Amino acid sequence: MSDLQVDIVSVPPMRVASVRVVSETPERDAWEKMRAWAESKRLLTQPGANPVFGFNNPPPAEGRKEYGYEFWIRVDPNTEVAGELEAKDFPGGLYAVTRCRLYGDPKGNVLEIWKRLWDWVVSSDYEWRRTHELEKPVDPLAPEEELVLDLYLPIEG
Repeated sequence: MSDLQVDIVSVPPMRVASVRVVSETPERDAWEKMRAWAESKRLLTQPGANPVFGFNNPPPAEGRKEYGYEFWIRVDPNTEVAGELEAKDFPGGLYAVTRCRLYGDPKGNVLEIWKRLWDWVVSSDYEWRRTHELEKPVDPLAPEEELVLDLYLPIEG
């Protein structure tokens, strides 16, 4: 099949605080807003309890410099979410997951690894489930050049 290491993970339903930015650098811009808010609530000190997820929203398109990126962080249902952030309920689900480095991964760049994960799912007994693909930084506070991501492709089957 593939030399790509893939785990099947069930992500539980959760309440998240969400921020979305549309710009030429939406990952950085959205992360600045999320980080400032999450640090004020001390949520980034426990990445296991408060995982961060992100995804393109809307995705890049040919001929457009701007696109969107949305970050989520799991929060307690009683956490007050205000300002540029909004609270959302994420239903969870089943995902095929692989890990990569944002920069300098020997398996290829992030887009190539997403493609390999897609190919893995297509050749497996699973089917793609139409919902958000997710990117989860292993350590959201790592410097960008050292960032490691878990790529989550939604599946069923």
